[in-house]
Amino acid sequence: MEPIAAEHALLPDDALRALADALRESAQALYPSASAEVSFEAPRRPEFGEVATNVAFSLVRAARRSPQDVAAALVADVCERAPRVTQLFSSIEAVAGFINLRLSPSIWQGTVARIVREGEAFARAAHRGVRISIEFGSANPTGPLLVVQGRALSIGDALVRTMRLRGYDVFVEWIINDAGGQLETLGRSIDARYRQLSDPAVPFPDDGYPGEYLVEIARRLHDSHPELATMGDSERVASLARFARDELVAEQQRCVARFGVEYDLWQSERELHETGKIEAGIARLKELGLTYESEGALFFRATEFGDDKDRVLVRADGRPTYFSSDVAYHYEKLQRADRVIDILGPDHHGYIGRLSGLAAALGYPGHLDVLIAQQVTLVRGTEQVAMSKRAGNIVTLDEIVSEVGRDATRFFFAMLATDSPLTFDVQLAVEQSNENPVYYVQYGHARICSVLRRAHAGDVEAAKVTDLSPLKHAAELALARRLAELPATAQGVVDALAPHRLARYARDVATDFHQFYTECRILEGDVAVRHARLALCLAAKQVLSTVLGLLGVAAPESM
Repeated sequence: MEPIAAEHALLPDDALRALADALRESAQALYPSASAEVSFEAPRRPEFGEVATNVAFSLVRAARRSPQDVAAALVADVCERAPRVTQLFSSIEAVAGFINLRLSPSIWQGTVARIVREGEAFARAAHRGVRISIEFGSANPTGPLLVVQGRALSIGDALVRTMRLRGYDVFVEWIINDAGGQLETLGRSIDARYRQLSDPAVPFPDDGYPGEYLVEIARRLHDSHPELATMGDSERVASLARFARDELVAEQQRCVARFGVEYDLWQSERELHETGKIEAGIARLKELGLTYESEGALFFRATEFGDDKDRVLVRADGRPTYFSSDVAYHYEKLQRADRVIDILGPDHHGYIGRLSGLAAALGYPGHLDVLIAQQVTLVRGTEQVAMSKRAGNIVTLDEIVSEVGRDATRFFFAMLATDSPLTFDVQLAVEQSNENPVYYVQYGHARICSVLRRAHAGDVEAAKVTDLSPLKHAAELALARRLAELPATAQGVVDALAPHRLARYARDVATDFHQFYTECRILEGDVAVRHARLALCLAAKQVLSTVLGLLGVAAPESM
């Protein structure tokens, strides 16, 4: 049979689906009483092949034969029964009960052709009609954003971008915690700073927010609102708290925008109180019979849903607790989204079970995921980074972005799994070396662009529609196989809520391109080979650009 032309070749997933169908047909013919379970995974050792299936093990009982015998029988039957399917593979071997596979080069050539043809649309899935609400980065409106919020921003925004690529409707939210004790503490703190401008002897509250940023805000308010000095203490503190909250939220919004993250909603906790949503959430729990009163307070039966204790909703003096805000906020989100995701800070582990139980209590079991963005430790080489002089005892996100740039900051924050503590080396982040992961990946993209600039314009245009059958070198096929992983990698990021896979994948693509660049002369030699290799460059450029874009990192054309 003639080889399949690259432009008509099936893609890897298509080939595996076809083989899975053929294996099930063979299993049915050989072992009618059995049900074949066909799935594919990467072998533990690359020399065993590109993909493997353990389908033979699911048939052993019915066949009353060893896994190896069953695997060999399946391979023989498929090769006889479905020759057009087996043509899609360069090898199909039964080894130790597994069926090890290598796909035909035409499959990988076809993937390269598709990437070049589809461009930015490659890996983009059709609209699914699934609504996702995701909240991340939210910080108390009592100070500037810190590095740990920056990590949540990087993780959350990478998830949002990837979910949208894969066809999900995503609504991005920030909760402004502007009700309760923290705002009262902010008011007393800014009031002390405000009065200290006239009388340095005014004491500062023991539990106040000590950052220098409050002095700057107090000075601006002192100049723009001199009337505050004539107010009574409680009225002045409340007014200063509101002014400071507005300034700090505006500063947080500016910082978030500088970081390249966009929100659909900045939800005020105070607004939940003022619009009756707190009462609506509590009323829903009452309707479900999940509340009770004790010593004048209203409790939610949280222990029925896995929490370690029942939670107070309304105190004995009639004031709603912070948890009641959680009830109202999540009840509203769960009603308008098919899936709700919260990314919280490292001191919120207790919220995982608590909020998941709340979702179940409200009638939405399994609809809420809670991730913890673990702590960030800043170092410069072997030395821990000194605390911020401007902020007193904190390191701000703005300071890190100013020192190492947005690209490096976002890439480093997203490199490790969300639940793993991160050590951020600011010295490494600015190095122009292969040791710096973001530089290494961006340099890969820039190197591709350099190759394309040096190529003849006519060759680049021809590469977009060329025959790709000359792509047979091991380095060429390794790069093509890696590029083909983008759709599955992106979907895996969504399914597992694991954006660090994007950073790892970007480095793998860059590594495979650098290897291809080293082993294959791209701009020399036979015209057919040159055009095919330029097409592979175009595909690699597109994939790297897409992945860097998902991470919120620029894809430079020169460095």
